[in-house]
Amino acid sequence: MIQFSELDTQKNADGLIPAIIQDDRTRQVLMLGYMNAEAYEKTVAEGRVTFYSRTKGRLWTKGETSGNFLTVRSIAKDCDNDTLLIRVEPAGPVCHTGSHSCFGGRLNEGFIGTLQEVIQQRHRDMPEGSYTTKLFTKGVKKIAQKVGEEAVETVIEAVDNNNPDLVYEASDLIYHLLVLLENQGLSIKDLEEELARRHK
Repeated sequence: MIQFSELDTQKNADGLIPAIIQDDRTRQVLMLGYMNAEAYEKTVAEGRVTFYSRTKGRLWTKGETSGNFLTVRSIAKDCDNDTLLIRVEPAGPVCHTGSHSCFGGRLNEGFIGTLQEVIQQRHRDMPEGSYTTKLFTKGVKKIAQKVGEEAVETVIEAVDNNNPDLVYEASDLIYHLLVLLENQGLSIKDLEEELARRHK
């Protein structure tokens, strides 16, 4: 783990270190805050992001009022040792306006992540009448069978050069794959990590 003493606090007159907060799942930048040594150590110790509020003149744990805490997943420093990148799992909207990010709403490319969250919610609540609930009830063999069926249909539309139906079938494939991953206790993040490992 990075020690605060490793960071260059001399570049800012107030001796604070900027901390960029990023959604660990979607990689969207959520907000920017500042930390002193005490805020950083509290963040590391508790696993929740705590800043030093320049306006309040005190430590401020994000979510202490709203309950929308930022659970730390990783911490990295930049090449100049004067900025932190903290990847988090947000418990709710990060911006005081109610937006997911202080830089705007969810990224369009993050919808698959949003769909994954819906599937995870269905798995927890198992609401009656939900197709997703029915899949989870039938178990891994049925879910895997649906992934196989949708994969074949996707291939057929691609070979036939039928792009509109290819998009439709590929969407079905992605949905059923997400259900399969959730059923097995996995997520998109596991795929991202494996692909990143291969890329290296």
